[in-house]
Amino acid sequence: MPGRMTISDHEARTMLRMVQDAPQEDLDEPMPWSVITGLKDLIGADAVQLCQFDSYRQVDILCQELSDIDPSEGDLVESDEAYCDSFWRHYWNSCCSYPDSSGDVVSVTKITDFYSDRELHNTPIYAECIQQFGGEREMMLCLPSRPGRVLRLLFWRGRGRDFTERDRGLLALLRPHLYATYKRRQRPAGGLSVLTPRQVELLRLVAVGHTNSQVARRLSISEATVRKHLEHIFDRLKVDSRTAAVTHAFGAEGDGD
Repeated sequence: MPGRMTISDHEARTMLRMVQDAPQEDLDEPMPWSVITGLKDLIGADAVQLCQFDSYRQVDILCQELSDIDPSEGDLVESDEAYCDSFWRHYWNSCCSYPDSSGDVVSVTKITDFYSDRELHNTPIYAECIQQFGGEREMMLCLPSRPGRVLRLLFWRGRGRDFTERDRGLLALLRPHLYATYKRRQRPAGGLSVLTPRQVELLRLVAVGHTNSQVARRLSISEATVRKHLEHIFDRLKVDSRTAAVTHAFGAEGDGD
């Protein structure tokens, strides 16, 4: 059972000011970098990730990461493709799937809620994924979303001290404010009105994880035409990345409150 948390008035004021006063900067990113950096310092994490993926289609929707972890601390031998294959192969049999399998997208969880160190080290997802990038301690905060498309903030540390109940409590108190900051940055769906039907069709394929070559095959066009469509989409939406285009066009489509 979680122990009692102790949060000072200074910590409470710091975290609320950090989120509520976040400038409208880096609008191509789902969360201001100042907030990601502030969370990393406040919690004392080696890495912070804001990520969302479709766990049924096994595709990424967004990923924003700030990390001090040196991959050489792990055993980084697999390619990105091999890493993703391993992750999804073991996802549903690991604690990573907890919000999807349980429907609990409110609790702040730690790896040690599910495994002892020895048990963790014997799991396939640790051997093939977590260990690969030097991660060891993890804490997860889910922002309001639905199972299957869970919006999560992941906090990582290497070997050593675990996250505390104070850390868990800070994130629980921050949750509604972080979500409000995330939502404020989502461009209304009216952003679709500046795109042509063909551009919307193409961007929806990008949103579910298709590569340019896959989009080209699905739409019976060349990859060069896909790239040209994306250039026009970026220009119309005033963004410069695929993730930003999807976020600004569709917002948190499908998320719940």
